[in-house]
Amino acid sequence: MLAILCPGQGAQSPGMLSPWLELPELSTSLDAYSEAAGLDLRRLGTEADAEEIRDTRNAQPLIVAASLLALQALLGQDTAAVDVTAGHSVGELAAAAVAGVLTAGEAMTLVGVRGRAMAEAAAVTPTGMSAVVGGDPEEVEQVLARHGLTAANVNGGGQVVAAGTLDQLAALAAEPPARARVVPLQVAGAFHTEHMAPAVGEVAAAAASLTPVAPRATLLSNADGAAVTSGQDALDRIVAQVARPVRWDLCCEAMVDLGVTAAVELAPAGVLTGLARRTLPGVQTLALKSPDQIDAARELVREHGGAR
Repeated sequence: MLAILCPGQGAQSPGMLSPWLELPELSTSLDAYSEAAGLDLRRLGTEADAEEIRDTRNAQPLIVAASLLALQALLGQDTAAVDVTAGHSVGELAAAAVAGVLTAGEAMTLVGVRGRAMAEAAAVTPTGMSAVVGGDPEEVEQVLARHGLTAANVNGGGQVVAAGTLDQLAALAAEPPARARVVPLQVAGAFHTEHMAPAVGEVAAAAASLTPVAPRATLLSNADGAAVTSGQDALDRIVAQVARPVRWDLCCEAMVDLGVTAAVELAPAGVLTGLARRTLPGVQTLALKSPDQIDAARELVREHGGAR
């Protein structure tokens, strides 16, 4: 049983689209994605520096575009081999396109709005996110509460992402939980917390113009790891998730329960396959970072796909 995983914000890196644009058909698709998102994704994905693509309004569309280009290179228009799909945070929009809930163009239009709205919300108060790796789960929870922080991403494998003001995160770094490391993340706001509440209405308004359809593959929700069966429910969850925690740990538990045997993480890949080594024991994984890995990824698809 094959899962397609779609990464979230923080996975971006300068020049990450360059190898994909050597494929002419992907270059044409990127032009359409740029128009839908209202950004020059070609320049952002080939020339922009790390600081520019760290900006939320740029990072989110760039990441989703990279995932969709990798999906096209891997499977073309035929996603019948995909049994399960899930995306982390903004990756849920790419996963919605993988599952056929949204078209690629609709996903890019919505992520353009999402990125701008969340960037504007983040500008109100200096906020950020830090990964807390290791430590006793109960103690981690208590320490975050003491500092007024939110567990915005519960990723499994002993990793929780804390979100809040920069002062709160500095206090956490100075007094971390026992046996835990605190690692600042390259994001520009406290995503999936109350700080993002102003963005929800804008994303909801944009989503209201879309016509989602029922997923063709099992689509897992960040809210609770549940398999979503209605296109409208999937879209509603994506909107609400802007200001609510990501439970990637529950998505991973669902994949284990479903019997997933292999997982391909779409570009810009690496983060979710790294987590999978701890949360998806026995599952074969491949981080699809460049077209050079397409043949290996297709072999996994042939061996494990279409098992529903």
